[in-house]
Amino acid sequence: MTNENTITATPEENDAPEQVRVRKDKRERLLDDGGEAYPVVLAITSSIAEVREKYAHLETGEETSDEVGIAGRVMLARNGGKLCFATLQDGAGNRIQVMLSAAEVGAESLAQYKADVDLGDHLFVHGRVISSRRGELSIMACPGVATAGLFTPGIAEGEAVPAWRIAAKSLRPLPKTYTAEDGTEMSLSEDMRVRRRYLDMIVRPAARDMVRMRANVVKSLRSYFDEAGFIEIETPMLQNLHGGAAARPFSTHMNAYDTELYLRIAPELFLKRAVVGGVDRVFEINRNFRNEGADSSHSPEFTMLEAYEAYGSYDTMARRTREFIQKAARDALGTEVVTLADGSVYDLSGSWKEISMFEATAEALGREFTVDTPLDELVKIAEELGEDVADHWGPGKVAEVIFEAAVGDKLWEPTFVRDYPEDSSPLTRGHRTKKGLVEKWDLYVRGFELATAYSELVDPVIQRERFEAQALAAANGDPEAMVLDEDFLMAMEYGMPPAGGMGMGLDRLLMALTGQGIRETITFPLVKKL
Repeated sequence: MTNENTITATPEENDAPEQVRVRKDKRERLLDDGGEAYPVVLAITSSIAEVREKYAHLETGEETSDEVGIAGRVMLARNGGKLCFATLQDGAGNRIQVMLSAAEVGAESLAQYKADVDLGDHLFVHGRVISSRRGELSIMACPGVATAGLFTPGIAEGEAVPAWRIAAKSLRPLPKTYTAEDGTEMSLSEDMRVRRRYLDMIVRPAARDMVRMRANVVKSLRSYFDEAGFIEIETPMLQNLHGGAAARPFSTHMNAYDTELYLRIAPELFLKRAVVGGVDRVFEINRNFRNEGADSSHSPEFTMLEAYEAYGSYDTMARRTREFIQKAARDALGTEVVTLADGSVYDLSGSWKEISMFEATAEALGREFTVDTPLDELVKIAEELGEDVADHWGPGKVAEVIFEAAVGDKLWEPTFVRDYPEDSSPLTRGHRTKKGLVEKWDLYVRGFELATAYSELVDPVIQRERFEAQALAAANGDPEAMVLDEDFLMAMEYGMPPAGGMGMGLDRLLMALTGQGIRETITFPLVKKL
C-alpha cells in the first residue's frame, strides 16, 4: 500500500500555516458536532503487537469473526470511493493495516472518516481480524458491543462501540519525505532530528530503538552492580563546591539561602563519603553538568556511571568495567560482537589490551618520553604535533595531550591505558612502584575515551597537599582546577579504606555499542536556540 499524501519535499515545508489551520478547523467541527478530539477512554482490547502475534498464521484472504479494538497513529492512508485503507503504528513501531468500507461502517461514517482523519492522527478502530486479498494482516472496521472483561475501564458492558474514533487529533502534519543528496529517503534533517526528537521517534525506527536500547543498557548495568553487592545511592546535584573532576561548572543562585551553588560536575566526592560511612560498594547513575564545549563526543549535560569498591584497586575496576560492558552488549544486543551504524563490526569480547601511557607514546613518537621529560621539551613536542598548550598547564597535562594526539585517537580495539602522571590526577593514589605516576587507567574504544578508574587516594594528608596544589593552579589561571573541600577532607580523616573507583559516560557507552554520535544516544540533548 502506498501513501498518496507523501510527496518529495524538504522538512522545513512541513509547518505550513494553511495545513495547521485546516486541521484546527476539523477539530472545531468535531467538537461542534458533539464529538471529542481527545477522548479519555477507548474500547481497546489488544495492542497492535498482540494482534500481529496472535493472528500471524492467517493465510491470504482468510477472515475471522474475532473482533478487536486497537489504536495507533495514522502513518499511511489511501482513500477510495467505498473503501479506505490506513496503516496504524504504535509507540514501539509495530504497524497494522485497517480497512473501512461503506458496507461495514455505513456511507455516512465513511464520509466522516474521509473528512476528519489526517495523517498523524491517533485513531481507534474496532473490527474483525482478517488477511487481505494481498495477504496483509488487517482489521476490517465494524461497530460492536462492549463485552465484560474485554475492554478498557470506563467502557460499560453492553455499550455500543463505534467502528472508528479519533483518539487524538494531530494539529500539525507529519514530516514529509524528501530525497537527500546521496539519494536516501529522509523525513527530517539531522538538526531537526535532535531539536524535535519526538518527530524523530515517530518517523525513524532507529530513534525509537535507541531509546529502548538505552533503557536496556541502564537496566543491565543496575543488574550487574546489584548482583555484585553494590548499593545505589543518590548524591546532590546542587553543591556548595564543585569537585570530583577537572571541569568548568555551571553556577546558579539559591534564593532561600542567598548563596551561590554549582551544578554537579561529578558525584565522586560524595560517593567516597559514603565509602567512609561504611557503604563498601556503592554506585550511582547520575546526571552531570560541565560548562564546556559540545561536539560529537561531548555534551554539557550527560549521564555518568560511577562506582567505588572498598578494598579494591584500579585492577579490580578494570575487571568489573570489562564485565559490565560485555554484559550490557549481551543484554541489549544479544552479542559482544556488535554491528555499528556504518555496518562495520566491533568486537568487545574476550580480554582487553593493556598498555602504558608513557611507553605507548614513546613508541609512537620514536623518542624518549617519560614522566621526567622536562616541561619545555613537552611543550615543543606538543607544538610539533599541532597541539595548542595553555600557559597554566603543568607537565602532566601536556603529556596527556601529547598521548591523545599521538596514540589515543588511534586506539581502535578496547584498550586500558595505564599509569598517568601524578600532577594531573589529584584524586588518585600514587603508583606502588613507579615514582611520579598514579594508578589510573583510561579505557579507549574506537579512538575515544570511554571510562576511567583509579586506585583511590585515601590518605587525607596527601589529599590536602594535592588540593592545595590545585588551588595554586587555579590562582595561575587554570579554570578547571579543583577547589579545596574541607568537609571532604574531614570525612577522609575519619578513615577511608583502600578502594578502587571508576567512572564512565553512559552516553559514550551507547556510542561504543552503536557507532552513533553522542547527540543520537541522548534522547533529548541540549541544543542551541535557533
